Amino acid sequence: MQAIILAGGFAKRLWPLTLEKPKPLLSVNNKPIIEYLLEKIDELDVKDIIVSTNMKFKNNFEKWLSSTGRKNIRIIAEESTKEEEKLGAVKALARLSNEIIEDCLIAAGDNIFTESLVDFKRMFEKLKAPIVCLYDVREVELAKNYSIAILENDGRIVEFVEKPQNPKTTLIGTCLYIFPREVFKKLNEYVSMDRDCDAPGRFIEWLCKEIPVYGYTMHGMWWDIGTIKSYEDAKRYFAGKR
Repeated sequence: MQAIILAGGFAKRLWPLTLEKPKPLLSVNNKPIIEYLLEKIDELDVKDIIVSTNMKFKNNFEKWLSSTGRKNIRIIAEESTKEEEKLGAVKALARLSNEIIEDCLIAAGDNIFTESLVDFKRMFEKLKAPIVCLYDVREVELAKNYSIAILENDGRIVEFVEKPQNPKTTLIGTCLYIFPREVFKKLNEYVSMDRDCDAPGRFIEWLCKEIPVYGYTMHGMWWDIGTIKSYEDAKRYFAGKR
């Protein structure tokens, strides 16, 4: 299995913290956010990890990588140097299609969570279909900021809606997926249709109507480090765990 960590954004909502440093390299309890994610990926015996970033932050990631001593991570940067130029997560993924020769875990580089991904991978190995990691945020107002998922009894996603005005559930999609290699053909098809390529949830919303896609519900704690509040919440949690 391979893995792609999406780290191509400019995190304007976290400025000035992210003016000169990419969000995944911000520190939580003296450790970069991305390293919490890598600890979970390491449990899955992934041989090849691609960090997908932009030209502005390429050097930041290369400097970080050299400090880790890791040999299974590659930094691949697209050409953008500012928010207005960025490809968007879906187009960035599609451009990596030629690098993917196996089934692939895809994760946003700003996710922090406490649960192991072993059962997530186990579900994928059983179904051999796209799997979306879900999380219950338990508040309707919070769910409005994400994509929500409605599941059948067998776990198949029958409805996936990006940023709904009136969420039917508080079960939201995290930017954490496992795709069979063939799904990258669907990614390229989606991009060729000139649809929204910034929000991965839009692609999942479309994909669920094309092929069976399943949801895995994550428990434990999960943070999407998109705002100062969520960043401070994560820092407080892990400071308490020290």
